[in-house]
Amino acid sequence: MTTIICRCEDLTEEEIVEAITEGYTTLEELKRKLRLGMGPCQGRTCIPLVMRLLAKHTGVPLGEIEIPVTHPPVVPVSLGTLASDDDEK
Repeated sequence: MTTIICRCEDLTEEEIVEAITEGYTTLEELKRKLRLGMGPCQGRTCIPLVMRLLAKHTGVPLGEIEIPVTHPPVVPVSLGTLASDDDEK
């Protein structure tokens, strides 16, 4: 049975464990390799699950695993601006 860990990016437990065994041993590295936590939920459901997998497969205590930094837009941008066809800057 396949266990989906990140529903937004459709990542399975097996894919994440494989990346950990390849040497990606931090959440930031996994995020960059697999796009983990970069979907619409921004990791709200998958990051805690992946933290447990990291602790289990690396031996690093759960409390010592660093959570990736989020980078929200500096200035709020309306969806209308993003969807506009205008070439104005």
